[in-house]
Amino acid sequence: MSSFGISGTNTNAHVIVEEAPAHAVEPATGRPWDGAVPWVFSGRSPAALRAQAERLDFLDEEPERDLRDVGFSLATGRSVFEHRAVVCGAARSDFLRGLTAVVDGECVSGVVSGAVVEGGTGWLFSGQGSQRVGMGRGLVGRFPVFAEALAEVCGVLDGLLERPLAGVWDEPELLDRTGFAQPGLFAFQVALARLWRSWGVVPDVVGGHSVGELTAAYVAGVWSLEDACRVVAARARLMQALAPGGAMVALPVSEEQVRAVLPVGVDVAAVNGPRSVVVSGPEQAVLAVGDRFVGSRRLRVSHAFHSRLVEPMLAEFGRVLADVEFRQPEVAVVGARVGDPDFWVGQVRDTVRFVDTVAAMRGQGVGRFVEIGPDASLSGLVAQCLDDTPVVVVASLRKDRDEVTAVTQAAGELFTHGVQIDWGAYYAGIAANRVPLPTYAFQQQRYWLTPTTDTDLNAAGLTPPNTHSWPPSPTYPTTTACSSPAACPPPHNPGSPTTW
Repeated sequence: MSSFGISGTNTNAHVIVEEAPAHAVEPATGRPWDGAVPWVFSGRSPAALRAQAERLDFLDEEPERDLRDVGFSLATGRSVFEHRAVVCGAARSDFLRGLTAVVDGECVSGVVSGAVVEGGTGWLFSGQGSQRVGMGRGLVGRFPVFAEALAEVCGVLDGLLERPLAGVWDEPELLDRTGFAQPGLFAFQVALARLWRSWGVVPDVVGGHSVGELTAAYVAGVWSLEDACRVVAARARLMQALAPGGAMVALPVSEEQVRAVLPVGVDVAAVNGPRSVVVSGPEQAVLAVGDRFVGSRRLRVSHAFHSRLVEPMLAEFGRVLADVEFRQPEVAVVGARVGDPDFWVGQVRDTVRFVDTVAAMRGQGVGRFVEIGPDASLSGLVAQCLDDTPVVVVASLRKDRDEVTAVTQAAGELFTHGVQIDWGAYYAGIAANRVPLPTYAFQQQRYWLTPTTDTDLNAAGLTPPNTHSWPPSPTYPTTTACSSPAACPPPHNPGSPTTW
């Protein structure tokens, strides 16, 4: 009901009448969860964002507040403005510390803040070497979407491998074998991509590093799941079957410096940045190249990938690719002729030009890079490739952090920089309720003029008050002899006396 004043009145009144809820809270579906949860809030300005953080700092006064209820209510019941922050925690002390950091403008673990960044979102899928023991265990226990996707992919891959993937997740020696490392990474990355999509995060462009490029192609829609699993499993099996004796070394120098001293038989396997190159080939020759440069590092691999030593597998791999269906991608895949089987055969042998992939994604307007993998193996390289270009680089997970906390903070970082996150979908697996919260911290300003008593009116070109009366009174002589009324000045009335 609304009532608006008329006839010049300035009084307006609004009254909303609604039925009282049947319950004190609005329940959300889900199961109890004791892990980290995000508190999401925003403001129209940096000052408003800090004021919002101050208003949420009520945990000391209200210790009965459920952290999940507050997070769910913030995420699903508030408008989203340009300046944003996310505080992630599992205990009251985490949120008290995080809110204080937002107010003070400090950087602490578990807190991300910022403003919207222009540009699209690009996904980068990491390659072999980023796998780790136990990857995905935390996500399986918390997010049903991830668990279901992982089970679906493993169900297809297991029929193509020597043994099911579930039996190798916790065995480092098996997981590092190429025959299991590549399929394991593919299954994990597909499930992680499915999780991001369930939260409303979709890529504008995708790319990858080596085997990660195959995952990018599948996610973009180039192959069906069955065909993608066949390609990945065959690639891993054929690589694993290659004769041993090769090596790979990472060098912190430019491609030009490496090629100037590269001996016959050694190939540039990857150009990961302006000063990040990997060489591959026969063990002794590769190690000799590494000895020429300070800071070289031998990679933990079983074979010399992306070198001429992989050529014996190419013909068989080509026959596998000839038997799969290639589709038109739904998302742009940079750096790949995705519909050409010959490209994927050559991709095993050719140099991985990750530096060019990043540049191409940036050229297509990507302002936010998301690494899809079990660690941050590519995130640091992206920053090197783009130098001082202002972009946002987010790693979905990090090997030294709890997986649920890491992916939650990654979602928060994307949110603070303009990616719309479906926080309702995120909280779908947590038993939480809608509860009352402090209102938005409006930044009120007074626009009415304030009168003062010491204004210098002369300086403003006005006459100060009380110095003259207005209108001025006429001044007349007290007596005047008027011999002729016609000669008398106004206001003499001819009918009045001749003296006034």
